[in-house]
Amino acid sequence: MSVGKLCSRVVTVVRREESIMAAARLMREQHVGNVVVVEAEGDGQRPVGILTDRDIVVELVAKELDLNVVTVGDAMSCELLTLSEDMDLLQAVGEMRSHAVRRAPVVNARGMLVGIISIDDVLGVLAELLKDLSCLVNKEQRREKVRRV
Repeated sequence: MSVGKLCSRVVTVVRREESIMAAARLMREQHVGNVVVVEAEGDGQRPVGILTDRDIVVELVAKELDLNVVTVGDAMSCELLTLSEDMDLLQAVGEMRSHAVRRAPVVNARGMLVGIISIDDVLGVLAELLKDLSCLVNKEQRREKVRRV
């Protein structure tokens, strides 16, 4: 399965010049734990960073910084892992693991934002696969009992 088939195509985005307070309000309104920081480029948006609720709490609130003067660009994670929408899911999980990130923007061949994938998305797919495998084993065991009687 490709990352593009699994990722969420609804992504909450902000610009780097927006305030932390504006980003936090947006996260609350959209019920998300992160925003992807983008720059407009032609007819698309290129991801340049990510800001998480944890970034806000651990890096800003805990340090008692004035959230009204700090911008998203000041606080965002700049070492951004992006995943190609054509990438295989197992390869993507390996990349996320090696970069120690729980979510990553998904981009098309031109590097433009098309979605976001999180470990929650991957866990959902794995849960479905495990359920299917469990059903298969149970079905096979029942069939074997009928044939062996």
